[in-house]
Amino acid sequence: MRSLLLAGVIALGLIAAARTAEAADVRVFVRHEIGDYAAWRKIYDGFEATRKKMGVIGQEVYRSVDNPNEVTVTHDFKTLEKARAFAASSELKAAMQKAGVTGTPQIWFTTKVPK
Repeated sequence: MRSLLLAGVIALGLIAAARTAEAADVRVFVRHEIGDYAAWRKIYDGFEATRKKMGVIGQEVYRSVDNPNEVTVTHDFKTLEKARAFAASSELKAAMQKAGVTGTPQIWFTTKVPK
């Protein structure tokens, strides 16, 4: 009975470890200005399937408190290669143009620093 219980605990530990392994290794920050937030958001939300197909495993959208047409977006990836490919993709560039992004976006790639 104890060995069955121990096997169950080990299995749960392995499942938890696998879920932890799904955490992002790379976070990309993109800051840009837009003409109209509602129009931009519609295009951004409609691009979700493409983001997932290109390796995005998490994302967040932030608006500047001083300028509501200044947006910072984060995208999480498993690898730097996927992140760079996404940032350089023609699909992303076309979506950003369609969404009314003005000027040149600032893009930077980061990794989490262990404690």
